[in-house]
Amino acid sequence: MFEKKNIASYELIFLRFSGMRLTQEYEIIPKDSGAEISDYRMRINKAGDWERVLERRVYCPEDRMLELLNRFNIWKWNGFHGKHPHGVLDGEMFSFRATVNDGETIHAEGSANFPKNFHEFHRGIDRLLSEAEEDTE
Repeated sequence: MFEKKNIASYELIFLRFSGMRLTQEYEIIPKDSGAEISDYRMRINKAGDWERVLERRVYCPEDRMLELLNRFNIWKWNGFHGKHPHGVLDGEMFSFRATVNDGETIHAEGSANFPKNFHEFHRGIDRLLSEAEEDTE
C-alpha cells in the first residue's frame, strides 16, 4: 500500500499543459519565504519560431503552495504515464516535474489521461495566480 508523504519544501515545480490552441507552462520556485509562480504561454514570433512569453508572475506565501501540493497528493503522481486513450482523436497533454524535500523528484506525464486530482491542482494554481494579482491591484 502507498504511504502518504508530505511535501515540506520544493526547489522547482514545473507544469506544462498543451492542447490544440494553447501551450501553457507554470514554473514555481521558492523566493524569500514564499513561492514565485510564473505563467508562460508559447507563441510563434514574427520569425516563425516558438518563444516562451511571460503572461504573469506573482508571489504567494509558502504555506499556501505547500498546502496545495499536499492537498492533492502530488506524491502519488510520481511515475504516472497516462497513455492516450484508444479512440480519442485529440485532447490535452501534460508534463509535470518537481524537485521537493531536498532533492527528491516527482515526474508525471500524459495525453488525454491525467492522474487523480490533476485538474483540481491546475485550477488551484490558477486561483493562486488570480488572487495574488487581485491583491496587487
